[in-house]
Amino acid sequence: MTSNIELVIFDCDGVVIDSEILSAHVLIQMLSKLKINIDIHYVQQYFLGCNFKTVSEKITSAFGVELPDQFEHDYRQALVAMFADHLQPTAGIKNILLNLNVPFCIATSSSLQRTQKALHAVQLDALFADVFTSEEVRFGKPAPDLFLHAASVMGVSPQNCLVIEDSSAGIQAGYSAGMQVLHYFGGQHLETGVNHVHINFPDVALLEHWQSFFIAYPELKRKSLL
Repeated sequence: MTSNIELVIFDCDGVVIDSEILSAHVLIQMLSKLKINIDIHYVQQYFLGCNFKTVSEKITSAFGVELPDQFEHDYRQALVAMFADHLQPTAGIKNILLNLNVPFCIATSSSLQRTQKALHAVQLDALFADVFTSEEVRFGKPAPDLFLHAASVMGVSPQNCLVIEDSSAGIQAGYSAGMQVLHYFGGQHLETGVNHVHINFPDVALLEHWQSFFIAYPELKRKSLL
């Protein structure tokens, strides 16, 4: 049940941009050179929605391997190159952004620089005046800090915010912030395999395609002047 939504908070990777599948491929390839062999389903289950620091800690815990100091820099460089050639927005998101009748913003675990470059690559940067990142808060997702920070800056009470997320960490953060939450699972990284997010949060509202967004939330659609 929706209620008095005054702000839509989008996660970026896997929600606005179809980047998670690309990020996973780069990470899988780089880890394989360190004899750490994982697949897309492993990434989906354990790393989705986490910042790089958390991913690194999970790798060390699971495999007993400390990533080289240069690893993060090389990973980010490889990702930028991959984005330049292959990154796309999620199908239908631009229409949503152009027709929302309430303010919206991004709140992401990625760095501001990476997020701005990614939005520019898919020509959505002009639509997002407000981008908030985990660099601005003490604790990233699944803590509620980032979403609460975004709501505070935007001047909206948490209960009047709709968080749109693709990961368990993000959905937990939204719930912990006392916000309304929607699980978007239309990204390529969630097309196959087990939907661990739905298993972890069986009662969360689901959205498979952006084309269905205004059917579920008709009150958020800008009325035509024609």
